Amino acid sequence: MNEDKHLYLVMHPNHALIASQLDPERFARHYTQGSTRYFEGRLIFVEIDPAFRHPFFKIDQAFSELKPHEDGRPKATKFISSYRTFEHMDFNTFGKLYYCNSLGDFVQLEAADYDPTMRGDEMRIVLEINPIKMMVLTKYNFIEYAKFITDPNVAKGAPVMFYSQLDVNIDDFLNEFQDNPFIRCFVPGIHPARLREAILEVRSMPGKNTKGLSLDCPIDRISYKLLRHGFMFASATQTKFYPLLTQEDVELKYYKFWKNM
Repeated sequence: MNEDKHLYLVMHPNHALIASQLDPERFARHYTQGSTRYFEGRLIFVEIDPAFRHPFFKIDQAFSELKPHEDGRPKATKFISSYRTFEHMDFNTFGKLYYCNSLGDFVQLEAADYDPTMRGDEMRIVLEINPIKMMVLTKYNFIEYAKFITDPNVAKGAPVMFYSQLDVNIDDFLNEFQDNPFIRCFVPGIHPARLREAILEVRSMPGKNTKGLSLDCPIDRISYKLLRHGFMFASATQTKFYPLLTQEDVELKYYKFWKNM
């Protein structure tokens, strides 16, 4: 019997700190397929050091109640909190991040230092995933956006933010749109003409560094192949970056996930 005690911070589709007797692979499959709480989409969660404690969470109580079912099956999920979880976490306790499809297949990502020399463009599209879900066009680079969005003076920000970035070249898009205004937009839910207008607005207004594109973040409809750089956890005092694996590495190490990318 697996008596292990795990902590997982779920970042998508819901917000929750969960205790579990399942290892990450079995936890992913249970969450996406084995539970009666069915949803259709992706699962993103990060391992948390089981020694982590914070007064906001009743972790010891949850661990004491983490017992196998009467038939011997391990306890899959013991919800500790599903409200304001992320803002009470210590990024230093974060382990591996798991990006899972609806079948429970996943890519496992390791934290690393953010490389400021990564390819940058005039503008980029940020995918805010947790605790606010939005798509934002911005002039800020991936690390500058962390400082901006967690600033308490930013009305549309939050004390913490978990986000990624869409792989898009703004100039290439504008050129394609000029050649064919009826092109299908690569951004789910965004008409290409609206995206063009937003780009031109940000370009033409000095001091305007952000423009909201959508009041939702359709991360469930965006392929891993269309993400750039990785995932960022940000607060006013901390950042933690998880770089993406290349598609070649995903095919080599996580073939089942790669087949459905």
